[in-house]
Amino acid sequence: MKNYPKLQQTFTLNNGVVLKNKIVMAPMTTWSSNEDQTVSNAEVSYYGARANSAGMVITGSSHVQENGVGFANELGVYADRFIPGLTKLATAIKAGGAKAIIQLNHAGDKALPQFISDKDVVSASPVPAPETAFAPAQTPRALTEYEILQVIKSFGAATKRAIQAGFDGIEIHGAHGFLVQNFLSPHYNQRTDRWGGSLENRLRFAMAVVDEVKQVAAEYADDSFIIGYRITLEEPEADGLRLVDTQSLIEHLIEKQVSYLHLSLGDAVTSHSHNSGNDEPFIQLISKQVAQRVPLIAAGALASFEKMETALADGLDLVAVGQALVANPDLFNHEQLSLTLAASKIDSITVPKTMFAAIKRVGAFTFKLVD
Repeated sequence: MKNYPKLQQTFTLNNGVVLKNKIVMAPMTTWSSNEDQTVSNAEVSYYGARANSAGMVITGSSHVQENGVGFANELGVYADRFIPGLTKLATAIKAGGAKAIIQLNHAGDKALPQFISDKDVVSASPVPAPETAFAPAQTPRALTEYEILQVIKSFGAATKRAIQAGFDGIEIHGAHGFLVQNFLSPHYNQRTDRWGGSLENRLRFAMAVVDEVKQVAAEYADDSFIIGYRITLEEPEADGLRLVDTQSLIEHLIEKQVSYLHLSLGDAVTSHSHNSGNDEPFIQLISKQVAQRVPLIAAGALASFEKMETALADGLDLVAVGQALVANPDLFNHEQLSLTLAASKIDSITVPKTMFAAIKRVGAFTFKLVD
C-alpha cells in the first residue's frame, strides 16, 4: 500500500470527528440477520472483521417501520427489542477503530410483502414499481397524511435507538428508489397535497426526515454524532428524477448541515449521465457544486486502489468500498484486490453463509464465485 498513501490519511468531518483513513465501508445488505430481524453473531463477526480496514463502516439498510423491509434477513430498528443486538454490532465495529454508522431506511414501493404482516406496501403514490433483482413488481398504497408524519417520527425513533446502541451516527437512505426517493421523484410522487407537485413540495419529506433526525440527535447525543445522507442522482423513467432536482436536494442538505453526502453510482470514476446532457463524470460535477462545504463520498465499482485514488483526485473526500471489502476484509494487506469469493474460504474471511448464498442466487454482483 505504500503507493497509495492518500487512502490511509486521516480525514476530519465537519463536526470535528476524525476518521483514521479515507476508506468507508459501503452499505451493503448481508441477508444475515436472525429470522426475527435481530443482529446475528455472523453479522457481528462480518462487520467487525472489516472495521480494521475502514475509517467508517456503514451497515446495510435497517428498516424504521415493520412495513419498510427491503431485503430478506434485513436488520430491524423499529422497536426497542433490537437494541441489544445493535449494541453488539456497534461495539464490534468501534473495536476495529472505525466509526459505526447504521443506515436507516424505509423500502417504500420496494418493500417485500412476504415479510410484512399485513402485506401492506406503501409509498408516496400508487404508482406501479417495476420488478428489480431484489423486489417484485407491485403497486403500493399511497400513505395518508397521518402515516407520513408517523414515518418521519419513525426515523427519529430509530435514531434514538442507534444512539442508545452506541452507534457514532446514522445514514438516511435517500437512494435506490426507496421511500425517501419515492417522495422526491416526479414519477413516483403524484400527490396533489403539500407532499407532492412542485419540487419544493417533493423535497418536504426528505427535509422533514433530516429535521427529525437532527432534533433527536441534539437531544440524545453530542455534537460528534454523524448524520449522513445517501443519494441517487437520476432515475431512468422519462419523467423521473433529474440532476436538477438532485442538485436542489444537495443544496438543501448542505443548508441542513448534514455530516456528509453519499452518492450511489454505477462506476464512480466514469461518466454516468443519461439524462442531464452533461458528459462530465458525476463526482466531478457534484464536487464542484459542493465546493467542500460538506464531505463528499461516493460508491461505485471502486474495486482497486488505483480507482480509489482516482476518485479522490476527481473530487471525493472519502471513497465507499463495497465488494472489494467483502472479498478482502484486510484491505491494506493486499497490493492487488480480488473479487473472488470461494465457498471453501468464506469462513476465513467471515462472510456469512446466508450472504454467500444470496449473492449466488441474486447474481447482481461482479464477484467471481468459485466452490
